[in-house]
Amino acid sequence: MASLDDILSVHRNGVQGINGVSDTNLKLAGVENSGEISATTYLKTNLGWVAKISVIVAGSATGTVYDANSTAGAVNGNRLYIINNSVGIQTVMMPVKKGIVVAPGSGMIVAVSYS
Repeated sequence: MASLDDILSVHRNGVQGINGVSDTNLKLAGVENSGEISATTYLKTNLGWVAKISVIVAGSATGTVYDANSTAGAVNGNRLYIINNSVGIQTVMMPVKKGIVVAPGSGMIVAVSYS
């Protein structure tokens, strides 16, 4: 028969496993929210994850998400995602190495969820 210590250890391990899955799900969904962005904005440094982009106002041109560590580094070689200029939520689900820079298109307003 299992001792109380054995039963509690199994329970603790189960809770730790569930917490790990929950943390991963949060990171994939984006644990941070940018708020409204209407101009080129540096959101995050280092490794991360762009989860979703909500286009609030479509504007007249597409926008861009860059894998860059500054707004000056937001150049064509670092493009990660093109933001369509249509109102709605766009699923990105892309990792970044350097950081996240978002450049909405002309007249566009977006919000970004990221980790």
